[in-house]
Amino acid sequence: MKVIVDAFGGDNAPLEIIRGAAQAAREYGYEILLAGREREIRETAEKNGVSLENIAVADAPGVITMEDGPKSILKEHKDCSMAEGLRRLAAGEGDAFVSAGNTGALIMGATFIVKRIRGVSRAALAPLMPTNAGVPFMLIDAGANVDCRPEMLLQFAHMGSLYMTKVLGGGRTAQVGLLNVGTEEGKGGDLQHDAYHLIRESGLRFVGNVEARDLPFHIADVIVADGFSGNVALKMMEGTADVLMGFIREIFTAGWASKLAYLLVKPGLRALKRKMDTSEYGGAPLLGVARPVIKAHGNSGAAAIKNAVRVAAEFSRAGVIEDIAAAVRSAGPETAVGE
Repeated sequence: MKVIVDAFGGDNAPLEIIRGAAQAAREYGYEILLAGREREIRETAEKNGVSLENIAVADAPGVITMEDGPKSILKEHKDCSMAEGLRRLAAGEGDAFVSAGNTGALIMGATFIVKRIRGVSRAALAPLMPTNAGVPFMLIDAGANVDCRPEMLLQFAHMGSLYMTKVLGGGRTAQVGLLNVGTEEGKGGDLQHDAYHLIRESGLRFVGNVEARDLPFHIADVIVADGFSGNVALKMMEGTADVLMGFIREIFTAGWASKLAYLLVKPGLRALKRKMDTSEYGGAPLLGVARPVIKAHGNSGAAAIKNAVRVAAEFSRAGVIEDIAAAVRSAGPETAVGE
């Protein structure tokens, strides 16, 4: 298994990316191909005592920042580490690709360099989110496609179901819900009405509409949404988790008695933090692309990158992409979504 990693993507690049890649190579035995400025990668690793055993480097002089526009990966920054890694993936030089860099550029690059699965209308960003059940749910789409048609949401439902069933299902077929403003069948706008009926008749394990407040309670394994609504839900959940942990921190630093109490509950609080940390799940699959691509969080540290590499390898081994391609073919041209 060889995983390509964008060494210069994210807020903590390149050091934390190199560290995470090295941890993955050591713990999982994967081959790693780091894409980025070779001299800087090697100097950074040597300076910080990071072994590059089982790690190769694909030199790429350019860097794409979080502020750059999505199309810049195809134009002024086509020599960047992200583009080089995607080109290597498309050429078959690796089994999967991981980047913590610019989300828009990654979606654009994956779509036009790696290409979409034939018959898939749009690639969708599909992060895994924590729940009270201790197992995650997938939110698809979480921002790649702000404007959607009902047929696109149906494809998202199929792709998300296949991923969660094969990668995290444990032999159980994934349940699918539709993000909406109410649970009743008639809720929402035209997009939600039409998507509801398409998904209900699709043969998927459809549980119906799901309200945003119920997302953390594991109502379904896959929650389908247009990219605008999905991104709002994603950011709200992330922000709420940060605020909650901040409130807890204030409680246990209010005085000496609180600090003593903290020592007693410290293990439980650490476990709570891990449960609410999306980086534990290793980043978001980009579904609909012809090769496995994982988007890690922009502020990923070494542990998050290591997890992202693991998830990328699981994604590749599961054969999800082949199953999505087969499902699209079996649907026939009359149900294919236009470009």
